[in-house]
Amino acid sequence: MKSVNKLKLVSLALAIVAMAGSTVKAGNPDRIGQAGATELLINPWARSSGWGGANSGAAEGLEAQFLNVAGIAHTKKTEVLFSHTNYLQGSGITLNSFGIAQKMGESGVLGLSIMSMAFGEVDITTVDLPEPSLGTYSPQYINLGISYAKTFSNSIYGGLTLRIIDESISNVSAGGIAIDAGIQYVTGNNEEKNNIRFGIALKNVGTPLQFGGDGLSTRVDAPNTNNVYQLTVEQRTEGFEMPSLINIGLAYDFIMAKEHVLTLAGNFTSNSFTNDQFTGGLQYSFKKLFSLRGGFTYEDNLFDDDLRTTVYSGPSAGLTVDVPMGSSGKKFGIDYSYRATQPWDGIHSFGFRFIL
Repeated sequence: MKSVNKLKLVSLALAIVAMAGSTVKAGNPDRIGQAGATELLINPWARSSGWGGANSGAAEGLEAQFLNVAGIAHTKKTEVLFSHTNYLQGSGITLNSFGIAQKMGESGVLGLSIMSMAFGEVDITTVDLPEPSLGTYSPQYINLGISYAKTFSNSIYGGLTLRIIDESISNVSAGGIAIDAGIQYVTGNNEEKNNIRFGIALKNVGTPLQFGGDGLSTRVDAPNTNNVYQLTVEQRTEGFEMPSLINIGLAYDFIMAKEHVLTLAGNFTSNSFTNDQFTGGLQYSFKKLFSLRGGFTYEDNLFDDDLRTTVYSGPSAGLTVDVPMGSSGKKFGIDYSYRATQPWDGIHSFGFRFIL
């Protein structure tokens, strides 16, 4: 049985590597701004974003769907998660996310999540009417993720996600489908020995996005008709590729008695449409009731205001409080994270978690 599980893991790993080699061009700054659905690069969850996603190799539960879907397989029974994010504080952009993960049988876990990104109301103006007198419209991005993860052994985990993306701007919209895949390997998977965790994930591989709709149609006078007849001209838009990437994460748990755990984590992200990123993070946990974490993400030209291509300025921090509900293992958790940005006043995320 163990050999069969290892064979399945190797097959999944080779599939991920093969897909990565054909879809991801590492750290290509010349392609910055050419991808679509870039909201897929924003971590909507408060716990994992508190250390910048450094824990991709050790991510567990529903939040792992964003970093490495294999981590969903660690779900014991049922997990329900809510999160609200004030993105770029002061810009009026918000993200709301909901998800649920459910244990299926002895080794499988099914996960479902939905994220909505809203930009508030935008005034409608035209060349002839530049003043906001025509009403407003509300752009909105939505993506739905359906995941399945499996425990292949006490140290090997794997998973897949199918993600459906929809973007709408007034009467123009675009839709697409993307796939994520990931594996995790854990040694010493217990509370008494130090744990080494490794993970690799391929994300956002899918069909191109192309906007269409009535908003791209205009009425013009037909030629040679003395303006008696009009034609409807429909404009075509260029397609956008998905922002595919690879996450490679490593984490180590320093277990100092059962009450205190210090986790050191690192992650390398190979982006196909922007610079590669290196993230390091540290988390302290006390009796699985309280956690404090922080991280830093670096990429080329991060400290050069003239050449920097990201709104993130590097640091992130967060905390978690878990409250047991009885002796059956049920918990209620509160998460908070802050990610520093330049410009704007950072990104604030608040999360609520139920372990049932």
